[in-house]
Amino acid sequence: MNLYVHVPFCARRCSYCDFSIAVRRSVPSRRFAEAVLTEWRGVQDDPAWGDSPDLDTVYFGGGTPSRLDPSALAAILDGLRAHRRLSPSAEITLEANPDDVTPPAAAAWRASGITRVSLGVQSFSDPVLGWMHRTHTAEQARVAVRTLRDAGFEELSLDLIYGLPTELGRNWNADLQEAFALDPDHLSCYGLTVEARTPLGRWTARGQATAVDETQYAEEFLTLSGALAERGWEHYEVSNAARPGHRARHNSGYWEGVPFLGLGPSAHSGSPLERRWNIREYTAWDAAVQGGRNPVAGREALDDAQRRLEALYLGLRTAGGVRVDLVPAEVRGRWVDAGWATAGGGRLRLSPEGWLRLDALVAEAA
Repeated sequence: MNLYVHVPFCARRCSYCDFSIAVRRSVPSRRFAEAVLTEWRGVQDDPAWGDSPDLDTVYFGGGTPSRLDPSALAAILDGLRAHRRLSPSAEITLEANPDDVTPPAAAAWRASGITRVSLGVQSFSDPVLGWMHRTHTAEQARVAVRTLRDAGFEELSLDLIYGLPTELGRNWNADLQEAFALDPDHLSCYGLTVEARTPLGRWTARGQATAVDETQYAEEFLTLSGALAERGWEHYEVSNAARPGHRARHNSGYWEGVPFLGLGPSAHSGSPLERRWNIREYTAWDAAVQGGRNPVAGREALDDAQRRLEALYLGLRTAGGVRVDLVPAEVRGRWVDAGWATAGGGRLRLSPEGWLRLDALVAEAA
């Protein structure tokens, strides 16, 4: 089983962020750790998870998990082990902001059992980082990579965002070159989306920022795909790529249908038969857990049609693709003829050009 822990705390909200976060100057690390472990103890007798095997991955996402005191991370991991065994080779990931990475913090993360860090770089342009409302500089990102390597982290991922408004003058190729120069093991690259409830959404509605240009978006995605291929990296999912042998096991579990449990505000859980999600806001989630109430806000049973659609969508996101029989012969024939997919060995795989059309292609095959 894979476990996700949503840590909502941030120093400020990024301009594009629509996630469930709690902006706090002072992070209640100890209280949060206690609440997470209270929720964890509460699922031990849940039929959906009671018989689940060892934990294979743990992922601290957010929000900004690196803002938690390292002792809280260690307490959470110790509390997890009190009820389930962590596999000897468990992948334990911490999302971190570059400005939180210091030699003492990195050493403490390693000592607590963290094995992998996903570093939220986003860009190496300071003006772009300022527009994003990021709290770090490009130089802090470079220093953070060296600090994490010096602390012994052998699995390091960098996050980048492409498809930014043209008026920023962002050089996507330059950012990619700098990212590769830092020699990470993994890259997560996401196209910018404009969400209504964000600063960017409001800027766009007022005409203070332009919507992402679709042609530019596609060109930057294909530039990324080409750069990965040139270096022998595996572009194994729409937004994720790795040097051979360094795929993110936790993330891969989502696309492969591995059962996953989520703890914390807004966290989602999933099994082959059901999806469930927690109360979104931190204060309401905390009040429920501390008050002995179930923090689950909703759940959905999956029927055969929903499971097929999910298998189709998640599978087509990956380099492994889907079984050819999931897509009607006439439809997949059109995709192959257009260069959007390849078929072979009983599998149908989308090309990078196909990935750009993922939502439309899934709708056509559904």
